[in-house]
Amino acid sequence: MVKTGHVIRQMTYQPVGAAVETMTFDRLRELNDGGTQRGDFHVLAIVDAGRGSVTVDFLRHPLRERSAVWVVPGAVHRWDDIAGVAGHVVLFVPTAPVTDATRELVASPLAHWSVPAADWPFVDAARNHLVLETSARPADELPEILLSALIARLRPRRADASPANPVFRLFQSSVETHFRDHHDAGYYARALGYAPRTLTRAVQRATGRSAKAYLVDRIVLEAKRLLAHDRLTAAACAAALGFPDASNFSVFFRKATGMRPGAWQASLSCAAEDPPRRRPGRGPVR
Repeated sequence: MVKTGHVIRQMTYQPVGAAVETMTFDRLRELNDGGTQRGDFHVLAIVDAGRGSVTVDFLRHPLRERSAVWVVPGAVHRWDDIAGVAGHVVLFVPTAPVTDATRELVASPLAHWSVPAADWPFVDAARNHLVLETSARPADELPEILLSALIARLRPRRADASPANPVFRLFQSSVETHFRDHHDAGYYARALGYAPRTLTRAVQRATGRSAKAYLVDRIVLEAKRLLAHDRLTAAACAAALGFPDASNFSVFFRKATGMRPGAWQASLSCAAEDPPRRRPGRGPVR
């Protein structure tokens, strides 16, 4: 279970020059205090050697040799055990990739995966070139180009992220924008101009779940983030997520998780409050 503090560290990426940064795990260990954090930027960790773990949105992912972990903007994460891990962490804004293909990959990456042995030399070379260029802090778009090359080599793509399913892509993007205001899958079908059955087939083909289930999962994830890390009450969560009142939200949450919001929140082990501090990297945090 995730240990959480009463305040999550909100981190805003404000790049100086290029919209990409790199750091070693040695540097990350210097900056990391073990607290939970949520940023508006991508965090891509590439592990060369050692073992450890990182918790992302209530799921713990192992850090192992020749593996990668991707933390998307908005996800809550905590570096649990990185004492023996060697490798690099890449930080970048969502708009940094320069090709359509890599933007597609960035839109819905895997959370954790192992890099195949045959792919590792290419991933290693792409990563090292990116590290070299970011260390020089160039003013041009070389880091963004090299980031795109690294992403293409890593191929961290979900099965549901195929460009061959544009209907799901549009639905996914619309849900991210409107899930706090619209909880009815029919709204998204109407807004996107598709028949409900067309939307349902596209989402099921991409995820194996219905459009309604996908939407519910997204709302529940945000509710858990608010309950666990921001320590909001059920009433405050209801207001933040567009429910008419706390009772309505509680019924929704219990139906989806089997627990009332307060009981789920109380089941978490609370750590000491996270002190505010700067995001690892050059840019300031607000």
